[in-house]
Amino acid sequence: MAETRFSYEQLYLFAESVFKKIGCSSEHAATATKALLSADLRGIDSHGIARLSGYVRLWEAKRVNATPGIKIIHETPSTAVVDGDSGLGLVVAPFAMKVAIEKAKQAGTGWVSVQHSNHFGIAGYHAMMALEHDMIGLAMTNASPLVAPTFSIDKMLGTNPICVAAPAGNEPAFVADLATTTAANGKLEILQRKNADTPAGWVQDAEGNPSNDANILKKGGALLPLGGDREHGSHKGYALGAVVDIFSALLSGANYAPWVPPFPAYVPMPAQQPGKGIGHFLGAMRIDAFRPAGEFKAAMDHWIRGFRSCRTIPGEEKVLVPGDPEREYEAERRMNGIPLLDPVVKDLQALSEKFLVELP
Repeated sequence: MAETRFSYEQLYLFAESVFKKIGCSSEHAATATKALLSADLRGIDSHGIARLSGYVRLWEAKRVNATPGIKIIHETPSTAVVDGDSGLGLVVAPFAMKVAIEKAKQAGTGWVSVQHSNHFGIAGYHAMMALEHDMIGLAMTNASPLVAPTFSIDKMLGTNPICVAAPAGNEPAFVADLATTTAANGKLEILQRKNADTPAGWVQDAEGNPSNDANILKKGGALLPLGGDREHGSHKGYALGAVVDIFSALLSGANYAPWVPPFPAYVPMPAQQPGKGIGHFLGAMRIDAFRPAGEFKAAMDHWIRGFRSCRTIPGEEKVLVPGDPEREYEAERRMNGIPLLDPVVKDLQALSEKFLVELP
């Protein structure tokens, strides 16, 4: 499928203008744009500007508040609960992460659970905010119920990603950013645009049978937990997704399990909602609350180099450390531009016409 490359600056100006058009303040529009485009830079195309029209549709459906009064509703010296007032998760989650970092500065660690939010983009953006403070960052969120637990045909969990970011010294930071499913829903959307099938182990049909249909969710099917099936450890992926749900929603008072609001605006909201909005969980740990930061980062360098020096399987180039592919994507895309598939460009052109914002 054909694609067009845009510079980061071109997409930044466009996305920021669209966020302002729906009513975001200049500060919130800038925050949302940075979080959104971090996905495109890092090669996670499913969560980047391709989702911009989805956020607009949520705003049009009055499910996103463009001018939220984000606030702390409960706190201790090291913990807090944040109410996002139905704001963009791209704005709410950075607010909460800043709270976690400030608490870590005082107490050694900071933990923030969030209610009443929306889709927050990639977990990595929020977790990596801690790195510049010599802290380890943690970010997770629950999401639309698209995932069937092991042995079930009912969709009970979201893709529920987890990210841990840890600084190093001379080596790049360790950044493990992963869905607790075999593949995120955005990967299905990319395959749909390409009219391609899914690999085995990604999805099942409405009766629980294995499928390779990238459109299977529209036919009553489900995503599968990390592992794909019981023999390959799907019960572990199911457990990890459940942990994210507990930390993100049951701690904060957000919706959980099948009651999490769906991302597509055209999908009806759950009839019963035990909580408020989507939930996130953010954490920051000050390294020197455990050992001197310099010692830790030197040890991280040694640890990372150990993995880089591993012998490789014949035919494979090198052993990767979590964060390597995304870092390489970012370097290449900052230099050569961000590639967008034609259907994504058409979506952006529609937004350009709707809001009278130029798409370069």
